[in-house]
Amino acid sequence: MDLPVPSPVRLAIFDCDGTLVDSQANICRAMERAFALHDAAPPPRAAVRRIVGLSLVEAVRVLSPDRDDAFHRRLAEEYKQVFRAMRADSRLDDEPLFDGVAEVLDGLRGRGWTLGVATGKSDRGLVHVLDAHGIADRFATLQTADRHPSKPDPAMALAAMAEVGAAPADCVMIGDTSFDMAMGRAAGTRAVGVAWGYHAVDELIAAGADVVATVPRDLPRLLGAS
Repeated sequence: MDLPVPSPVRLAIFDCDGTLVDSQANICRAMERAFALHDAAPPPRAAVRRIVGLSLVEAVRVLSPDRDDAFHRRLAEEYKQVFRAMRADSRLDDEPLFDGVAEVLDGLRGRGWTLGVATGKSDRGLVHVLDAHGIADRFATLQTADRHPSKPDPAMALAAMAEVGAAPADCVMIGDTSFDMAMGRAAGTRAVGVAWGYHAVDELIAAGADVVATVPRDLPRLLGAS
């Protein structure tokens, strides 16, 4: 008697900042304060928004390419401390879910998709955001900068697939930056950009996006889930 062939695991990996939540205000303020602690001129907010999604040391390196590695690592640590202090003092602005995101997550799970997150946030930062919005239980795998190299290295996507038993052909990376699209491509997955985040649509396409969602409710259709 032939045993039934199990259905493949379909995995949708979401970026966090700029894809699930709008966190730019807190990131910009914390980065400005970290630079100020080193008596360094803070980068423009437009530049800070462009590095959202990278691991912290790599982000600081992009923002201050003329400084050495020791400076980048010190400033990255200052940023972490500033962010923790802002959270402890309740000085963080709201990091709202983008409209429609929660419904999309529930809809995809209802259609049999497994969900994950791959983010430049720390473990602590990601858990805080997901818990604050009551969506932590939607995700079967969480991959962060604490345990992996920075995007666009494929390590986070590969680890997510390995954890849930998904093949690249059955996986999609969803994000708002060119780093997300390049990571998905490097991991052999489909790449779906979102237009409500921090990089322009033409950048997402140039980085390898198969398609770009204009609003969250587009995602089920673009993933072939509806």
